[in-house]
Amino acid sequence: MSQCKYRHVMLKLSGEMLGGNQGYGIDGDALLMIASEIADAHNLGLMVSVVIGGGNIFRGSAAAKWGIERASADYMGMLATIINGLALQATLENKFNLHTRVMTAISMPSLAEPYIRRKAMKHLEEKRIVIFAGGTGNPLFTTDTAASLRAREVGADIILKATKVDGIYDSDPMKNPNAKKYQKLSYLDVISQKLDVMDATAITMCMEANLPIMVFKLAEPGSVRQALLNDGVGTTVN
Repeated sequence: MSQCKYRHVMLKLSGEMLGGNQGYGIDGDALLMIASEIADAHNLGLMVSVVIGGGNIFRGSAAAKWGIERASADYMGMLATIINGLALQATLENKFNLHTRVMTAISMPSLAEPYIRRKAMKHLEEKRIVIFAGGTGNPLFTTDTAASLRAREVGADIILKATKVDGIYDSDPMKNPNAKKYQKLSYLDVISQKLDVMDATAITMCMEANLPIMVFKLAEPGSVRQALLNDGVGTTVN
């Protein structure tokens, strides 16, 4: 704990990361690796909360072509995040013997606790890992915005955004071998350059609270620990 300058971290995961190489559904190996990384952060003595997407199961933004209106599609996506959250909870508890809570913005008490800010903070203070599912509970908002909102509500010190690339680039490094990587950016840089990090609402919420965002690559064991303990990993937005 003494090596890490953060007390409470919010880990933002895309649903696609649970899909592994295939990118859809839940890949068991990917699930185990992600759970292991969360357990590693918890073992540093930190308070750890997680917001997870649902794009590996259903992506609301692509549903218009099927005749599904945006609000309904977004609610379907929220349900997908809850499926992912329950999978992550089970793996953390059964494989790593950690205490967790899934809290949902959409009430479904048979499966998870409804999100109540004070209760979430109590769980975190008691060193339980809290997984926030169901987005914000409202359509038209992304899970990036949910991560920014929950991080501010429960007092996280930083948002760690796990991706498949090792930071923020001025263009897609998968397509452009000459893409330039940024080490540090301001919130306004991200918005003005329209960099694909988080949506503008999420960035603005972080900017208002001076809540830093670290974008890093989650691809191998120890990635989260490296991001937390070593300066220069990934890209920092502040």
